[in-house]
Amino acid sequence: MAKSAKADYTSLDEFLTYWARERPDGVALEEGERRTTYGEAEALTRQLMAFLAAHGVTKGDRFAYLGKNSDRYFLLLYAAGRMGAVIAPIGWRLAPREIGYILGDTGSKLLLAEAEFLDTAKAVCGSMEGGPAVFDAVEAFTAARDMVLTAVTPPHPDEPVLQLYTSGTTGNPKGAQLSNRNLFSLRKPSVEADLPWQKFEATDCVLGAMPIAHIGGTGSGPIAVGNGIRIHILPEFTPLGALEAIEGGATLLFLVPAAIQMMIQHPRAAETDFSGLRYLMYGAAPMPLELLKEAVRTMPDTGFMQVYGMTETTGTISMLPPEDHDLAGNQRMRSAGKAVPGVQIEVRGGNNKELPRGEIGEVCILSPSNTAGYWKLPEATAKTIDPDGWLHTGDAGIMDDDGYVYIQDRIKDMIISGGENVYPAEVESAIYGHPAIAEVAVIGIPSEKWGEEVKACIVAKPGMEIDCNDVIAYTRERIAAFKAPKSVDVIPEMPRNASGKILRRQLRAPYWEGQERQVN
Repeated sequence: MAKSAKADYTSLDEFLTYWARERPDGVALEEGERRTTYGEAEALTRQLMAFLAAHGVTKGDRFAYLGKNSDRYFLLLYAAGRMGAVIAPIGWRLAPREIGYILGDTGSKLLLAEAEFLDTAKAVCGSMEGGPAVFDAVEAFTAARDMVLTAVTPPHPDEPVLQLYTSGTTGNPKGAQLSNRNLFSLRKPSVEADLPWQKFEATDCVLGAMPIAHIGGTGSGPIAVGNGIRIHILPEFTPLGALEAIEGGATLLFLVPAAIQMMIQHPRAAETDFSGLRYLMYGAAPMPLELLKEAVRTMPDTGFMQVYGMTETTGTISMLPPEDHDLAGNQRMRSAGKAVPGVQIEVRGGNNKELPRGEIGEVCILSPSNTAGYWKLPEATAKTIDPDGWLHTGDAGIMDDDGYVYIQDRIKDMIISGGENVYPAEVESAIYGHPAIAEVAVIGIPSEKWGEEVKACIVAKPGMEIDCNDVIAYTRERIAAFKAPKSVDVIPEMPRNASGKILRRQLRAPYWEGQERQVN
C-alpha cells in the first residue's frame, strides 16, 4: 500500500472519504447478493446521517440496532462514526428484559430493527416510558435515500461513536464507550512495524461472522474500511456459510475455537479450497492443541494467530503470531502472545506495581485503544482504569522474560462459553426467584464443544424437591439461552469462607482436576 496521509487517519470519516475517492468502485460491503462499493457507502452514510438528524439524533446522542450481522449495521456504524452519534448494537439472542435494559441505559432516541425482530422491538419499547422510536431497518434505509445531508462537523477522535455492552458482575451489563481513535489507534504502529498480516491488497476480504454486539464482530468493519477492502458479512456464523465465504475469496477472519471446530468438521470442509485464506485469528479461549493440529491439516497454507483482548481494549492487544505455532506443542502455545505494537502490558500485584517476571498477578493494559470509560458508571470506570490510564483486565496471569503473557485464571468470575461472556451474578439473579431454591452459585466447567459451559450449584429450600430441567427452563425464560445453565447440581450446602463468602473455586475444583489451567 502506497504511503499517504492516511497513515495518520484516526476516524471512519477520514478513511471512508479517502477510499471513496481512491477506490470508488471497490466493494466495501457484501451480504448475500447485495454489494456496496466505497463510493456508494460514502454517499449512503451521508444520507443515513441526514435520516438520523431528521429524527433528532445529533452528536453525542445514542441510537440502537437490533438484528443479526448485516451490511446495514456497518453502514449505520460508519454514519455514527462520521457524525459523532453513538450506536449501540444489541445482541439478538438477548431476552426482552435485557434488550429493554440496554435501551433504557443508553437513552436511545431510535431503535432500528431488522424485520424478524421488529415485533420484539415494538413490544419492548412499547412497555417503556419514553422509549425510543422504532423503525424497520429496511424502511429506514429506503427513506434515507431521499434525504440530503446538511453540513455536519466530524467528531473529535476521542468522542464516543460506539457503545458495546459487556456483562457486569453486578448483574447488569456495562456500556463500554469506544471512539474513532480507539478503533484505529493501533493500525499505524502495526503498519510501521511491517507486520505481514497488516499488508493488504485490494483483493483482500475480511469475513464478518462473529456477532456484531461483540467487538470481535463489530471490529471487522474498521479492519475493512481502514484498509480499503471488502467485508463479507454472514448474518450469523454457520460452518457452511464460513466455508462458502472462504471459497468466495475471504482472506482474513476471526473465529472462536468452537466455531473453528464446527467449520473444519463439517462434511464440506474436505472439499473446500482454503488456499486463499491468508490468516485465521482465533481468541476468547486458548486453542486446544489437538484442535489446532486438525485445523492446520485442514488449512495448511493459512497463518494462525491467537489474539487476546476485551471489549474495553477495543479488541486485540496481544497476539501469538504464526511463527510461534508449533504443532509438536511448545510452551509459547499456552500463552496469549505478546503485546502488539503500540500496547504496553504489565502483570501487577495488589499494590498496583509491576511484579517480577514469572510471578502471577493481574494483567494490566496501557493502550490508545482502551475505552475512556463505562457509560454513566464513574465508579466502575475508576475500578477498571487507574489514574495513569492502565486498564485492569481482571485476568490473572504471568509474563515470561520474553514478554509472552500466560493467562492462568480470571480474577473476576466471568465464564466464556463459545466466545460469549457470561457472568455468574447475572445468571444467579435470574435463578434466585425459583420457588424451590434457597441458594445458588454459578460456575464454569470444561466443555469440549464450548470451551466452558455454565453449571448451577443449588441448595434446595427445606422440604422442596429440585427438578433440574425445570430450573434450566425457568432461567431461559429470564435471560438469553446461552447464559442459562447447561447442567444443575443439587448440593446440601454452599462451601463458604469465614466471612460467609461462597467459595466458587471449591465448587469448580472437581471439574477442573487435571486441567493445565482454570480457563479452558
